[in-house]
Amino acid sequence: MSQNLEKDLGKDRKKKVESILVTLSDPLKAGKNNTPYDKLKEKYGIKVDFRNFIAIDGLSSKEFRKQKVDILSHTAIIFTSRNAVDHFFRLCADLRIEMPIDMKYFCISEQTANYLQKYITIRKRKIFSGTRTAADLEPFLAKNKKEKFLFPCSNIRNDSIPDMMERNGIALTEAIIYETGPADLSDLTEVFYDVICFFSPSGVQALVQNFEGWKQKNTRLAAFGSTTAQAIQDEGLILDIQAPLPNAPSMTGALEVYIKEANNL
Repeated sequence: MSQNLEKDLGKDRKKKVESILVTLSDPLKAGKNNTPYDKLKEKYGIKVDFRNFIAIDGLSSKEFRKQKVDILSHTAIIFTSRNAVDHFFRLCADLRIEMPIDMKYFCISEQTANYLQKYITIRKRKIFSGTRTAADLEPFLAKNKKEKFLFPCSNIRNDSIPDMMERNGIALTEAIIYETGPADLSDLTEVFYDVICFFSPSGVQALVQNFEGWKQKNTRLAAFGSTTAQAIQDEGLILDIQAPLPNAPSMTGALEVYIKEANNL
C-alpha cells in the first residue's frame, strides 16, 4: 500500500466520535470518580463504556512453589502493575511470608508505588518509581546493581524489564504469579462503538475469539503500547489511534487529540 493511499484511508476513517468502549474494568466500581475518561465525556459529550476484556487468574501457592523461587532470597522487587502487587502479596500471605523492612521496591509509576500502601507502610520503606514506562526506572536500577531483583509478572509480559536488566548487567529472577488471557464476553450480543480502546494483546484476542467474523467497518481501534498495536495489525485490523504519543502520553490524551480532529473541534 502506498503512503498516499494510507493517508487517504486514514482521512476517510476519521469520522465523528460519539461512543467509546474502554476494555478495562469500570473505575466507578473501584470507587474512582473524576477520571480522565469522565473529563472526556463531559468535555466532548461522548458516551464512554467500560468492559474488561481480560481474564486474570492468580496462581495458587502450590503452583507457585513449582517455580522454586525463594522470595526472601531477594532484596528488591520490581512491580509494573497493581495486578502484580495484589497477587504478589496474596501469595506472600498464603505462603506466610512477611516482607522485611529493608526490602526495596521499584515501581513503574507513582500510581503503582502509592498502591503499595494497601499492603505495607510506605513511609518506612525504600520505594523508587518511574513516570510511566520501564525506561523511567533504568537510572534507579543502574544505581542499585548489587541488589537481588525479583520480577513478579504474568505469563504474558513485555520484554522491556528483562531486556533492560540484561543491558545493565543486573541479575533478575522472574516469577509468574498470575495468568492473563481473553475474557468470556458471551453475555454481550454485539460490540459496536465508534472507538474501542485496547491495552494488551489479550484484549485483542478476546474480541476476535468472542465475536467470530467481527467486521471492523467504521469502528476505530486504539492501542496502548507497541505490542498491543502489533496484535491489532496481526489480526488484519486497522490501527487508527496509538498511544502513547510524544504530545499525549496517556490513552485519554491520544483519544482527545483524535477527537479534536475527527469532530472538527
